[in-house]
Amino acid sequence: MMNPIDFDFVSKLVKDRSGLVLTKEKAYLLESRLMPVARKLGIKDLGELISTIRSQPKEALLREVTEAMTTNESFFFRDLKPFDLFRDKILPHLIRTRVPRKSFRIWCAAASGGQEPYSLAIILKEHAAQLAGWRTEILGTDISTEILAKAKAGVYSQFEVQRGLPVQLMVKYFKKHEDIWKIDNAVRNMVQYREFNLLGNLKALGRFDVVFCRNVLIYFDPPTKKQVLDQIATLMPEDGLLFLGGAETVIGVTDKFKPVPGQRGIYCLNTSDKHLAFS
Repeated sequence: MMNPIDFDFVSKLVKDRSGLVLTKEKAYLLESRLMPVARKLGIKDLGELISTIRSQPKEALLREVTEAMTTNESFFFRDLKPFDLFRDKILPHLIRTRVPRKSFRIWCAAASGGQEPYSLAIILKEHAAQLAGWRTEILGTDISTEILAKAKAGVYSQFEVQRGLPVQLMVKYFKKHEDIWKIDNAVRNMVQYREFNLLGNLKALGRFDVVFCRNVLIYFDPPTKKQVLDQIATLMPEDGLLFLGGAETVIGVTDKFKPVPGQRGIYCLNTSDKHLAFS
């Protein structure tokens, strides 16, 4: 059982490095996630692991601890509605308004195992005729190098492809090899991945027409949520759009964004007067 002093030490370490807030009720989670790290390093228990972190705070060890605590739950077309809105409302808007440059960029923050960016890539692939001659970019970022390696590989279990992925799309864009499914290379190559911490300088990523930052902010405290959202706002054009998770909102957090009327979970810049195009 982890003592309160050790819990406070690790929870502060994780928050400082990732923004993730661990409450006392989550002590069990911290213990269950850190024991595999201890075993991997040949350390007998959590007490010894934490002593090692205190006395030898090497970057590789701090990274392992931080990554162990991040949540990597994701699945294809998660919650469905945001992807329907992207396909039916946002994509037609992008095609209509980006004609002069024939390009747009999408960012999936906390991309996890790649299911979200690949879901968007599949939607773009389904509209390939309309996007002929266009340059589309999808960037997926995550703090975890291990989960990004999985995303880059594009290999999933039967259980993973069955979660949210329509059968016709699974058959069309995935190949089965024994007990695993591999995404088609043409779709996989539509997404670029990069290790990135949301507490870092977001401007290093460039500008984006659409940002998916779903089911991430729920793990942050209010000041960190504001910090991240305010930075995201600086990356977007006037008619840029932000997707958040169902339990997340900008209301009471930042004044940089406002809800798009009639479109739950989508936000535009507070300075924008172009939201009527999505109504």
